[in-house]
Amino acid sequence: MAEIDRISPWWTPARHADVRPFLTARSAITRAVRAWFDEQGFAEVETGILQVSPGNETHLHAPRTELTRADGGRASRYLRTSPEFACKKLLAAGEMKIFELARVFRDRERGDLHLPEFTMLEWYRANAGYEAVMADSVVIMAHAARATGIGQFSFRGKFADPFVDPELLTVAEAFERFAGIDLLASIVDGRGDRATLAAAATGRVRISVDDTWSDIFSKVLVEHVEPKLGQGRLTILFEYPAPEAALARTKPSDPRVAERFEIYACGVELANGFGELTDAREQRHRFTEAMDEKQRRYGERYPLDEDFLAAVGQMPQASGVALGFDRLVMLASGALRIDQVVWTPAGEA
Repeated sequence: MAEIDRISPWWTPARHADVRPFLTARSAITRAVRAWFDEQGFAEVETGILQVSPGNETHLHAPRTELTRADGGRASRYLRTSPEFACKKLLAAGEMKIFELARVFRDRERGDLHLPEFTMLEWYRANAGYEAVMADSVVIMAHAARATGIGQFSFRGKFADPFVDPELLTVAEAFERFAGIDLLASIVDGRGDRATLAAAATGRVRISVDDTWSDIFSKVLVEHVEPKLGQGRLTILFEYPAPEAALARTKPSDPRVAERFEIYACGVELANGFGELTDAREQRHRFTEAMDEKQRRYGERYPLDEDFLAAVGQMPQASGVALGFDRLVMLASGALRIDQVVWTPAGEA
């Protein structure tokens, strides 16, 4: 594809003609995904974009706006980074199987795999373990590959066949195999021991004096593990360490790890799933810690959604997945960059 597509506006006929095959593939995948969820008895939902809190993870950043009330007062709102909070409120309300093709927003993200505005496919099953949504994810990815007629995923010379059984790999196994690190040795009472992990990772990644356990974990994951995943077939990376649980519950049989998984193809992360945490007190604790760290690093924090925390305590046991829909289309269609698979790419800030 000519370099002009990096310079000319996306709406010029020549540039649009270059990417139209990818956009046609996107439409086919959208139809296939919706048909599959319909066959499985899921309800498609549409949740609100403006939220009291956009999410409470340290490194996620959301655009902020202000609403003017009828009385002239002002209220801060955020563009959501995920529909997760709203979807879990719907589980608390009694919905059993729901999905959403959601427009979501993230600041500080732009590149061949990132957009500030993108589409997330998110779905939830009440009263189901996270193995159920793992299986859903594999089926959905196969449907995407079939819908394009290409039949495989590709990205920058790497390939993955979504029709063969995926590789199942725990995070601890991956760290041992690809970095020679005993990850679980650095987890004590559900928390990461920085000194232990730093000693194990020295010489493998560059470690700064202010790096936390999570920073070191992420560096090893990004530099040594992720590029090796999803080669030839999908990889399901599961049992994330407890300090990286986010909104997942810890595994009852091993509190060092959480019921969290990610799925990779061609070295690209496509999906992030949880056995959902339903302990509101624990969720509040995790959010507060994350916002304290965000304040330390970035000088900002997001409010807690008290309505969401109340819903967490009322929702049933459930599992859920967030899948990067644009990335899925990119890999299934053979596109080189994520902005080639969206109809109207966002302009540069």
